[in-house]
Amino acid sequence: MENVLFAFSLTLFAGLSTGIGSLIALLTKTENKKFLSISLGFSAGVMIYVSMIEIFMKAKDSLTLATDPKTGYWLATIGFFGGIVFIGVIDKLIPHETNPHEIVVHHDKKESKPNNKKMLHMGLFTALALAIHNLPEGLATFISALDDPKIAVPIAIAIALHNIPEGIAVSLPIYYATGSKKKAFIYSFLSGLAEPIGALLGYTILRPFINDLTFGIVFAGVAGIMVFISLDKLLPTAEEYGEHHLSIYGVVVGMAVMGLSLLLFL
Repeated sequence: MENVLFAFSLTLFAGLSTGIGSLIALLTKTENKKFLSISLGFSAGVMIYVSMIEIFMKAKDSLTLATDPKTGYWLATIGFFGGIVFIGVIDKLIPHETNPHEIVVHHDKKESKPNNKKMLHMGLFTALALAIHNLPEGLATFISALDDPKIAVPIAIAIALHNIPEGIAVSLPIYYATGSKKKAFIYSFLSGLAEPIGALLGYTILRPFINDLTFGIVFAGVAGIMVFISLDKLLPTAEEYGEHHLSIYGVVVGMAVMGLSLLLFL
């Protein structure tokens, strides 16, 4: 029982660190569009890097263990693009007038204001993708803690570091759309809460059915979802409300921070 409580505590710590990212994001003023541009680029960099370098590779490794190297790679690739198709279909089902897919180009000389509906939907989409991602991530943390607590601690810390910029990715669009720090924090908190929920589901219901094959397919799909959101929503919005180079600098810094966090816990 002590091992279960320890494993759940680690998972809870890792998941709710999105709240730290949310608090960091909410320290800025709503009028600071340069900060918005850089931060959204930063979030896109984090999500693209962790999806392509970490999550996809984990998916391929799991599917390779379940099948063979060639089949595993095929399944991971199919799962990745399946995730893109899945989130793309959801995006298309949103009514056009509230769909953040299209960027409105302003031709007047007046400074454009953020499109609140677009920003809100982008934030909610990001929260949804991260919540889906955090479910299996929480389960993985929980299972590793039950198996070997010494290994689970650095894994939980690494995931917590990952979740801080993810909290920024959720909070900023919602904050800019609603002007409510409370709402921004709550949605960020809920996206991180998916990790301990995933742990509980895995322990009480899904554990007998979880294997390398299902883990691999889920992780590959989530990687595709996160890349789609980064390219379709975060980056275009970052460029719309700031200089092109500011958003790109944010992407590069986001990738560097995520890469460093991965290297620290090899």
